[in-house]
Amino acid sequence: MKRIAVWIASFVMTQQLLLAAAIARPARCVVNSAGAAAYNGKCEFSSETGGSFSIAPVGKSAFDGATVISVSVTLPGVAEVRGLTRDGINSRWGEAKRSKEDPACWIGSDFKICVY
Repeated sequence: MKRIAVWIASFVMTQQLLLAAAIARPARCVVNSAGAAAYNGKCEFSSETGGSFSIAPVGKSAFDGATVISVSVTLPGVAEVRGLTRDGINSRWGEAKRSKEDPACWIGSDFKICVY
């Protein structure tokens, strides 16, 4: 059963990636993991409904192991963050809150994602 759930989640993330690629626009992304800068550079930003979005790196193969990061807003100022690896594994990064100091950033327990 767990294998089916993982497959479905991977399928949904792949579909989101394909749809996002068609409407992605250039941006600058800063992704910090465990307090260290994992990525700071060009990315493709794809907005989704309700303030959710996904990002993909440009010029590098991944952000800290993830080829796509999805930030899915669940409540105002709160989001669920996931990363899709090259192997199609959909990893849960955890909950993030929108920064009050810099609204372009979402901050989790051990990561920070900013899109400018």
